[in-house]
Amino acid sequence: MDLKALYPESECTRPQKENIKMKNGKLQVGIIGCGGDAHQKHLPALAKSADLCEISAFCDVDKSRAEAAARQYGAVDARVYSDYMELLADDRIDVVHILTPNKMHARMTLEAFAAGKHVMCEKPMAHTTEDARLMVDAARLSGKKFTVSFQNRFREEMQTLHKLCRSGDLGEVYFAKAHAVRRRAVPTWGVFTSRELQGGGPLIDVGSHALDLTLWLMDNYKPKTVMGSVFYKMADQTGGNLFGPWNPERYDVEDSAFGFIKMENGATIFLEAAWVLNVAEAREVSTTLCGTRGGAEVRGGGLYGGTPELIVNTERHGKLFNARMLPGNGGKPYADGMDPGAQEARYWLKAILEDAEPLVTPEQALAVTQILEAIYTSQETGRPVEFS
Repeated sequence: MDLKALYPESECTRPQKENIKMKNGKLQVGIIGCGGDAHQKHLPALAKSADLCEISAFCDVDKSRAEAAARQYGAVDARVYSDYMELLADDRIDVVHILTPNKMHARMTLEAFAAGKHVMCEKPMAHTTEDARLMVDAARLSGKKFTVSFQNRFREEMQTLHKLCRSGDLGEVYFAKAHAVRRRAVPTWGVFTSRELQGGGPLIDVGSHALDLTLWLMDNYKPKTVMGSVFYKMADQTGGNLFGPWNPERYDVEDSAFGFIKMENGATIFLEAAWVLNVAEAREVSTTLCGTRGGAEVRGGGLYGGTPELIVNTERHGKLFNARMLPGNGGKPYADGMDPGAQEARYWLKAILEDAEPLVTPEQALAVTQILEAIYTSQETGRPVEFS
């Protein structure tokens, strides 16, 4: 299938928005892909916004998984499909969440816009920048809402750090590190270790989250030059893995990757991503920011437990100070069970209902894909990638 055929470049007008087809005053949501992402994040998150939506359709190539998800989370009259095109043809559905292997994201998203649906797509947005651009263009032409699931923006410490950045507490942030490093934590389920289906390993997986956070905090989405190193060294070193040994014969993605990113304004980001790296301290989906008035970093949390810690460092009266954010809600980071995934879902649903911009815009997600692809390309060519 030619993805460009759905939205030819000659089209340049935006259609009038259609009225949302709601039932019982609630958005009707369809789930495409009923595997780990659905059960670990999207389904329980949407269930916590039952006042705004119903999950009325489920699709998976393994129909039994869709049926199981429908029994647990579906509306009374929820429908089950094994062909996603049948779900997209369901005229009751307002919104779809695309939670399939990365390879299918672009095609399914374009088909969903052609069917008149709003779309939340799991990260990463797409394998390639070309496909990601098609997704952005299709959203604009369809007049529908589009976002990519980067729920880490809703973490309490990240929301606070974002406010510090916007208020100018750190001054001009000109250097940052995006951390997504695990010591031994290769996901052994699903298709995570398949380059064909996922497009890559830790760089496109946890690395996309860390990069998204850092770009968002810096409010900087204009890369100029990217240099990357990508390593395939540890595929047969399965001992000590947090999720048990993986199958080396089915592992053809990188085990670690590193990017040096220079932005148009001169700001610089170092991105590190690994599932397998012999380091004493792992730092997963966190960031370090250095500005003219102060710096900040997030430590802890993630797979390795503990409460994430936000540390702000600055100078006062000729002395150096570090300040640590204390978690709210009596030591519980998320009141009423509204974890980042649940907050993301609620924000997204309200953006549709109120015709507002989602927190993660398509253009921001596109910048993440551009940079990730450039790191892989730089490794393949041995040269920096220059953006015009």
